[in-house]
Amino acid sequence: MAGAAFRRPGVEITPLSRDTLQERVYRHVTELILDGSIVPGEMVTVQSLADAFGVSPMPVREALRRLTAANALMVVSGRSIGIPALSRARLIDLRNVRFEIEAIAAAWAAERMDDKSMALLRQHLDALEQANAAGDVKSYLRANYAFHFSIYRAAGSENILNIIENLWLQISPYFNMLHDSGNYSTANEHHQEMFAALRDRDAEAVRAAVRADIDAAFKVLVELLK
Repeated sequence: MAGAAFRRPGVEITPLSRDTLQERVYRHVTELILDGSIVPGEMVTVQSLADAFGVSPMPVREALRRLTAANALMVVSGRSIGIPALSRARLIDLRNVRFEIEAIAAAWAAERMDDKSMALLRQHLDALEQANAAGDVKSYLRANYAFHFSIYRAAGSENILNIIENLWLQISPYFNMLHDSGNYSTANEHHQEMFAALRDRDAEAVRAAVRADIDAAFKVLVELLK
């Protein structure tokens, strides 16, 4: 009833946006992790992120707290954060879960992708090919994230998208390590297979292509961890 005092003729109150400063900062940091901009072994300070975003340290600390709880980041010191070390056991667990969840999302997407979505996916695929040919790791990782998540968003499930994002927060920084193995070329072959399967609305084929892509990266990383 207290809110009724503000319902006055001629007075218009705009509802507050849920997109708070803290949430925007969280999304910015999340994007940096997902597209490979924060590299394993690289230390990032709270102040450097605050300066880059043009905000106070407080929303940055809150974003880092949430990402630390999600195992995407770790506190190195009171003022610095970094990507957690990846153990063989955690890598295997991530691979096994991704193998199921991402394949499901891609299969659902095969039933929902429209011409506009396929055109956008084609652009991401072209960007992947160009970045790989140029040896541009950063551009490749950004395009790789955009390509995969265009598919997973098309699945039409916010819940499964959130699960996949949490998985990628833990594994995607390590995609930086795959370039020298030639994995980016192998991955692009699987990306082409995904695109063709989605174009043909072949759910089983896109499942297989996603799993092949995940498995190829896993085999490289598990060797590097030795």
